[in-house]
Amino acid sequence: MNKTIVVGMADYKVGKPPAKLMTAGLGSCIGVCIYDLQAQIGGMAHIMLPSSKESMKGNPAKYADTCIEMMLEELLNLGVLRSRLKAKMAGGAQMFSFAGKTPLLRIGERNAEAVAQELKKVGISLLASDVGGTFGRTINFDIKTGNLHIRTINHGEKVI
Repeated sequence: MNKTIVVGMADYKVGKPPAKLMTAGLGSCIGVCIYDLQAQIGGMAHIMLPSSKESMKGNPAKYADTCIEMMLEELLNLGVLRSRLKAKMAGGAQMFSFAGKTPLLRIGERNAEAVAQELKKVGISLLASDVGGTFGRTINFDIKTGNLHIRTINHGEKVI
């Protein structure tokens, strides 16, 4: 009866055990999990871009600032206590190399920084992260334990 809730790109989902949350294909994108272990409620977002202010078009779940805000609101409505919320994140890889390395193209790094800043802004502790590198990740989050299982191509698996 292990139900996995799949989170698509530029989306977020919330759930309770026994459900687990999963997202695949994190390259420069960030998978961020926000959860309250005591309430046994958590959410996962698959964030594509750092800020809605740069090009707010379409889906607000695409951006670090607007997606974390929306997910936090939904978690609070489900009964989590803001003071108990914790977060973990993975992704933010540099999937392609570019000559000159202009800051605009360092999207993975910028995504990781934006998610960390957003969490700090809303007062949520980032307990662990696995970001950077040049490889993709698939993540599975266990809401019951708070464990984030990270699977990579050619770089093994780990739990943070």
